[in-house]
This record gives sequence, structure tokens and C-alpha cells, in this order.
Amino acid sequence: MNLQPEKKNDIELNLTPLIDVVFLLLIFFMVSTTFDKESRIKVDLPEAVTKDEQIDKEKKVVDIIVDAKGNYYVNQQEVLNKEPETLKQAIMKAAGERRDLPVIITADANTTHQSVVIVMDVASQIGLTHMTFSAKKPVEED
Repeated sequence: MNLQPEKKNDIELNLTPLIDVVFLLLIFFMVSTTFDKESRIKVDLPEAVTKDEQIDKEKKVVDIIVDAKGNYYVNQQEVLNKEPETLKQAIMKAAGERRDLPVIITADANTTHQSVVIVMDVASQIGLTHMTFSAKKPVEED
């Protein structure tokens, strides 16, 4: 009577095909991925504790104001409606042919975030990428 268990052959797993498949997937994803510049908008956020800087009178800027109701004003002129296409036409008229002008966005504290995003998106579509937000220094309590 033989009481020793039967020795089974060890199973060998061939990893070569698996490595080949992983390598091919890696190459596929590297070739099919596009590295497009996702963010074309450069935003300079001002610090509220600094003094307001005076804008040089010779340097032209595009000043966009968004009030609490979401109405747009481009260089102190009210835009007819809230449509992005109308805003785009007003910004193009204010900027003229220049696309290197700085854009100053002044938004009311109670305006919707969407209104500000629309301004940034429309300005970016036109080619105006130098944007800054205006802020006021908080009132110090004595």
C-alpha cells in the first residue's frame, strides 16, 4: 500500500503572450492619445490686499462688467441681451483688430458663476487670453 500522495506536475504559466498584449495596448494608447492644450485661458487672480493699480491711459483694455442680474457691460456700454453671440460681437467691436489686449472682468459678488464663465469662454474664443479679475480691498473694521 502506497500512502504517499501522487506528485503532480507544476503548472507553468507562460507570460510572454500577456506581456505582448500589454505592450500592444500601451502603444495603442500612446498613439491614439492627443495632447491638446486644454486650457488656453491665462487667468491672473489679483490679491485683494494690494493697492489698486492705475491702468496706463495709453494702453487700451477691454473692461467687462457682469452685474448681479447677469447683464454684461463692455467698456461701460450695456450689451443688448445675455446671449454669448451678442457678447462676442460687443467684445470684438471693443477690441478691434488687436488680440493682445488685457481683459478686466469685474463681476458682482451676487452674480452667477456661469455668467463669468461665459465671459471667459467668449473672450478666449476671440483670442483674448490675458484676463484678470478686479477685486476691492476689504474694509478694515476699527
